Amino acid sequence: MAQPPAPPPPSGGDAENRVTLTADEQAEYHRLRRAAAVHHRKARYAGASLLLLIALLLSPLAVVATWLDEEVADTDRYVQTVAPLGSDPAVQSAVTDRLTDRVVAEVDVDAVTKWLGEALTDAGAPPAVVDRTGALAGPLRAAVTSAVHSVVNRVVTSEVFEQAWVAANRRAHTAVVNVLTGSQSGAVRAEQDKVVLDLGTVVDEVKKRLVDAGFERASAIPAPDRQITLFESDKLSEAQAGMRLLDVMGLWLPVLTVVLAALAVWTAPAHRAMLLVTAVGVGLMMVLLLIALAVMRRVYLDAVPPSTLPPDAAQAIYDTFVRFLRDSTRTLLVVAVITALAAYLHGPGRAARGVRRMVARATTASGHALRRRGLRTGGAGQWLETHRSWTTGIVIAGGVLALVLWNYPTVGAVALVVGLVLLVLLVLAVLAAAGGPGRTATRAP
Repeated sequence: MAQPPAPPPPSGGDAENRVTLTADEQAEYHRLRRAAAVHHRKARYAGASLLLLIALLLSPLAVVATWLDEEVADTDRYVQTVAPLGSDPAVQSAVTDRLTDRVVAEVDVDAVTKWLGEALTDAGAPPAVVDRTGALAGPLRAAVTSAVHSVVNRVVTSEVFEQAWVAANRRAHTAVVNVLTGSQSGAVRAEQDKVVLDLGTVVDEVKKRLVDAGFERASAIPAPDRQITLFESDKLSEAQAGMRLLDVMGLWLPVLTVVLAALAVWTAPAHRAMLLVTAVGVGLMMVLLLIALAVMRRVYLDAVPPSTLPPDAAQAIYDTFVRFLRDSTRTLLVVAVITALAAYLHGPGRAARGVRRMVARATTASGHALRRRGLRTGGAGQWLETHRSWTTGIVIAGGVLALVLWNYPTVGAVALVVGLVLLVLLVLAVLAAAGGPGRTATRAP
């Protein structure tokens, strides 16, 4: 019986260059490949760890720089910060006491009692009565203090004081911003190393009022030098440079921190694990920042003597000034906790698998209940089931975008967005389950 023909040898250069490895050589080859893979993974972990370390160190600095930039450069934000101080009882009490002392200090009680003694002497009063007028200094001072305190307290606790407080802070902050940024739009502005006050608006208003009052020739009054130099300093340019640096840091330092954290997650071989570590690290840094704010609060209160500012007023001032910084830190802490929890629930842990199974059963049962009631989603539901990963990513990205575009998000805003994202994901899962038979039943044939 004839033997079947042998297969023709492979043609081409590959057959000629092919090298057959022995068993030992193959084992050595696989060992080297595993070693190279391990070295590559170690290098990626080292790079990701370095990026994460830098991002974590910059995270509290980014929060503080953003807060400082908002407070220094944004007049509306600054006024929003200090506005509650005008209605704070402790601050109102301190202002009332300070104004009362200033007014009473201008009243010469000793001169009044002396004048009263001279008047009694001229009127022929007995010497004993005249001598006792000196004892009236204490009661008279107390009466004047009580009367002035009552009047000042009514003014300070009224809405007029709150409005004046806001207006004064707005004008002062606008003037400071104009000087630090070199703006030429305000009455107080910087010109080279000088800070000048432009009186042009005031002069024009005075001339207008004189004309309205009947002095028609006031319109022909020549305009004098409208600028008054308030002060001149060679440090002004340094202050303006510091303002520009703060503006850059407040804008780009948070962006740099987020980019470094994202690169750390992307560089690491295990993206989910690195995301979990990053979220936990950011949360810990925010906790440290909150602790630092509490320590600085104690240091500030200890440094302010009670004779300068009452302790309750000092507490109110510090808490009011840093409340937006504290709120931002708490918001980032909540975001970090939610991110870490989401990264864990997406992993292979027993608790994570249990939660996912429970949610899947609940949404599947709800979808089947809708189908039994005749509410089928048909092809749309099957499409949702097939593209669940895409729809989940789009919904989560929408929630992140909402927080990014939110103007000064708070913990409540984060809770609202997260709740809406979870609700939308659950609704999509139920609609997918109501689309028809499950994957197993569909693919069985």
